[in-house]
Amino acid sequence: MLYNDVRRDQFYRKKEIFEMNYTIRPLKLTEYGLLEDFLYEAIFIPEGVQAPPRDIIDLPELQVYIKDFGKQNGDAAFAAEVNGKVVGAVWVRIMNDYGHIDDDTPSFAISLYKEYRGNGIGTALMREMLSNLKNCGYKTASLAVQKANYAVKMYKKLGFRIIDENTEEYIMLNRLDEV
Repeated sequence: MLYNDVRRDQFYRKKEIFEMNYTIRPLKLTEYGLLEDFLYEAIFIPEGVQAPPRDIIDLPELQVYIKDFGKQNGDAAFAAEVNGKVVGAVWVRIMNDYGHIDDDTPSFAISLYKEYRGNGIGTALMREMLSNLKNCGYKTASLAVQKANYAVKMYKKLGFRIIDENTEEYIMLNRLDEV
């Protein structure tokens, strides 16, 4: 719907605001299979770039995020649910991934289905996991994120700091005792 702002004599698109009700809860064992979908959704696709084929998640460097999830000490996952549907997930494990710091620091993975992004759900998922990690006695948590990814801003607001980088990615660390 368009309306005319007489004071500026320009047209603005009226933004409709929808309140999204969601629940953050532990991911159920029976839902661990959803991590395959969310791993694919977690792949950052810059604007104008074609999405990779779905079987990219079968690569060993990506399988480390989900293979045998729940069987390793330190595996933890939370789901975001809207109207009974899981629409996002955050999960951590100690693994030798892109954001690996050491064998005492869990690495993050997070994603939401596209239509649910930008509503604060990702931030809520991250906060829940950060709180969980702190309560479990972890001192730090890490992640790797492409420099062009809009989520970098959210990670910084949540206390992650850039500790290393390469041409494409930042390696970020959150000192949980500072949260």
